[in-house]
Amino acid sequence: MIDTIGRGDGTLAVMPPIIVGVVVLSGLILTRVSGFVIRRVVRRVATRSVAAPSSWWRNRSRRVGGESFEMGEHRRRQRIDAASRMLNHLISLVMWIVVTIVGFHLLDIDAAFFLSSAGFIGAAVAIGGQHKVNDYLTGLTVHFEDRYGVGDEIQVEVGWSAPVHAVVDHIGLFSTRLRDASSTMHFPNHALSQLRNLSQEATTTTLRLSVDGSPGAEAVADAVRGLAGSSELTDVIFLGDIAAYEPHTGQVAVDVRTLRPLDDREAQLLTERAQRVLVDRQR
Repeated sequence: MIDTIGRGDGTLAVMPPIIVGVVVLSGLILTRVSGFVIRRVVRRVATRSVAAPSSWWRNRSRRVGGESFEMGEHRRRQRIDAASRMLNHLISLVMWIVVTIVGFHLLDIDAAFFLSSAGFIGAAVAIGGQHKVNDYLTGLTVHFEDRYGVGDEIQVEVGWSAPVHAVVDHIGLFSTRLRDASSTMHFPNHALSQLRNLSQEATTTTLRLSVDGSPGAEAVADAVRGLAGSSELTDVIFLGDIAAYEPHTGQVAVDVRTLRPLDDREAQLLTERAQRVLVDRQR
């Protein structure tokens, strides 16, 4: 089949296969360019998120045993690179679907007839695709929310006789690889949607209150405990008991464990308000 495109008083014959080749080549170039752009955009957003406490890309929880800034930053960059690759794969898949549809149209192939003639294959792909989409989105969410990362020790129920207790070795597009002392295990990402991350710990912050008299450690702890959820501290949630040390030289040290690290403003607000509460109680 030869299509003709009129130009002036003549015609220019254009072979559809050549156009299809150009479309395919354009698809290749666009996937490369989109991959570069996605990586740059994601990394730029992630870099700016360091100063934004509510951002996706901040490290949500410290690791057990402490984690230096360099270690936390390295782990955060691993999440950024993994998520950017996953987004790039998704964009590439959409582009190649469009390229395929355009190619069918240029070659005058009825895509609907082509797919219906192999309906059982299309049905199998559709059913399998649902699970893959679920695994893909779960894996992407894992990176966004910092649920777990490479090197984390996790415990998860997968329907076996005992919970799986292993270390995360790799997080892929659709599956996660775990290792324990005796074997390597592979699970689809959605199978790990509910788990315990044994490598993440609550964050402990020490507040130093300047108080008059001897209010007592329990009174100081109660004053701090009652401030969680108050104005400008609605995101502060305490875990476990609050340890307060007896006053000495007019100061009380209070250790509070929270879901996430307190920023300087929140720590200052807690300290100032707790001091006011203690002063009011002594009046």
